Amino acid sequence: MMSAERGASANTIEAYGRDLGEFGVFMMRRKRNIEAADAKNIQDYLAQLKSKQRAATTHARKLSVLKQFFQFLYAERLRDDDPSARIDGPKLGRSLPKYLSEEEVDQLLEAAHRQEGATGARLSALMELLYATGLRVSELVGLPLEAITRDRQMVIVRGKGSKERMVPLSDPARDALAIYLERRPEFLKEGAHSKLLFPSSAKDGHITRAGFSLLLKELAILAGLEPKRVSPHVLRHSFASHMLAHGADLRTLQQLLGHADISTTQIYTHVLEERLKNLVTRSHPLARV
Repeated sequence: MMSAERGASANTIEAYGRDLGEFGVFMMRRKRNIEAADAKNIQDYLAQLKSKQRAATTHARKLSVLKQFFQFLYAERLRDDDPSARIDGPKLGRSLPKYLSEEEVDQLLEAAHRQEGATGARLSALMELLYATGLRVSELVGLPLEAITRDRQMVIVRGKGSKERMVPLSDPARDALAIYLERRPEFLKEGAHSKLLFPSSAKDGHITRAGFSLLLKELAILAGLEPKRVSPHVLRHSFASHMLAHGADLRTLQQLLGHADISTTQIYTHVLEERLKNLVTRSHPLARV
């Protein structure tokens, strides 16, 4: 159901499987099948998570998985009730997305452009594409070669739920891509997928998420930044925050990021709030008093 109806990614399905497996072990120790769990079993499981001082976000995620599992059983008439229906998750404080300043992103890009050879060209293309489009790292590393339009003005992305969106490329991204494509044949070794934009000999035929994240950490050091502050997702947040700071609206940003619901995009309103505050400070006549 998660795959066919919701278009969940392989990573999401794997994560759900781990969480359900953990609850399954909990139930097995109580000599009951997972699908026969009642509300008290779920509450006891959550209490165990709390006793182990698991983070509230972990607690909330695991409960979300269980709720979706039991909703599925109820919808398919495999159960007469949903034992998770009245169980509330922990209250989560609103955390602002972490992002880099425009100057810090410039430092990363400049460090990437200083790298030589085919690997340097690939790193520059990855960095410019990521910052120009705000793609998820899984979307970026798995891009097919045909995702780049013939005029290299746009990239066609198949995101969550197998929904396609088109994202324009910046001039620096197009330039970096042109240089990389000349060196791309050097990565077409045995095991690499010839139809992927960033081929490698890894299992999936393209550079892995972990491999790119490691390259990014190394690049942060070369750029004089703290590696722990830099990740593909932080660059996605940076793209969104900088777009809003320069006048983009939430609906446009929602489309570019591939968010199904605009409420997800609204985590970036802290940037809009700051921009509006500055606008009032500059423009309102009483602000000058």
